[in-house]
Amino acid sequence: MSELLSYTTQELKSQNGYWTAREICQQPRIWREAANHIEDISANIYTWLIPLLQKNNLRIILTGAGTSAYVGEAIAPHLSQQTGRVFEAISTTDIVGNAKQYLIKDIPTLLVSYGRSGNSPESVAAVNLANKIIDNCYHLVITCNPEGNLALSAKNKNNFLSVLMPEGTLDQSFAMTSSFTSMIVSTLAIFCPEQKQLEHAAQWAEGFLENGVQGLKMQALQPTKRLVFLGAGGLQGIAREAALKVLELTSGQVLSYCESPLGFRHGPKSLMNADTEVVFLCSSDTYTKSYDQDLLDELQRENQALAITTLNNQFFGQTTELDDVWASLPYIFYCQILAFFKSMQANITPDNPCPSGEVNRVVQGVTIYSLSLDT
Repeated sequence: MSELLSYTTQELKSQNGYWTAREICQQPRIWREAANHIEDISANIYTWLIPLLQKNNLRIILTGAGTSAYVGEAIAPHLSQQTGRVFEAISTTDIVGNAKQYLIKDIPTLLVSYGRSGNSPESVAAVNLANKIIDNCYHLVITCNPEGNLALSAKNKNNFLSVLMPEGTLDQSFAMTSSFTSMIVSTLAIFCPEQKQLEHAAQWAEGFLENGVQGLKMQALQPTKRLVFLGAGGLQGIAREAALKVLELTSGQVLSYCESPLGFRHGPKSLMNADTEVVFLCSSDTYTKSYDQDLLDELQRENQALAITTLNNQFFGQTTELDDVWASLPYIFYCQILAFFKSMQANITPDNPCPSGEVNRVVQGVTIYSLSLDT
């Protein structure tokens, strides 16, 4: 009988967790497919993109709502470092609520929009506001849904380019998993591809899937009431997404928090108690490691936490390290599985953890107001 994350298909379907488990597990394959797809269509991408990048004053904004916003937060620091350009991560929820504060009329802008469905009200509104406010605005749409509003908005328009994710990334489950990581991989493959690092990241995840799942399932049985995810730089974006996955999949029964290691001491550390579990997303950067280790040593000395897990190359049984942005893929893979186990063990239905409808797969109930440029 086939299994996913140590549960039989029958068990998963009976608890409405089949799609979440399947979409988590498929990610190493999806990452390779996403990178290969970008390589296959690279001529079209660069024909459109290179003239834009030749603009010295081009502003690049990575945007999305919720999990899609965290794509930009996770990769913007790495893209800036590798390309010598400034990539800004600004959520569509910020842009739509305060458009005049974030969008600048006379600076040419490339808006990179992420969306699983491409139908979130703010995602569509952010594109419209950018076109309304900015004199020269260009749109790179990265989405999982060819029929979504974001993808359709790019048709037959010279200032738009739409890039679709591999089949299967339009997650059937409530929580974004493979959609999130495929959009990360695709953006990296466009702006700074590293095929060898990607392959190592996929192998780390596959190794954990084979050898680490059962141990994590047992660890998830701990009576955790608070889960803290810590990461520096782009890894803080991954920590934010990990915290959201726990909150979503446990329907708020396990409270979660994220912060940078240095920022954690400035007040948030007061939430530590015997019910708190900490997951440390360790950096491979030599300088950043020093700060990671200082806080880790401090937490271990104080011995307040229920458990502390440090994610690094050694945790995944590897001798070599990955750049943080590539290590973020197996890191979030681990965190997704942890959130899934917490959900299953709490007898929640992971594929739809909020069946009463207060939170929806595609956000509902948002009113988009018209913006006057005269006020």
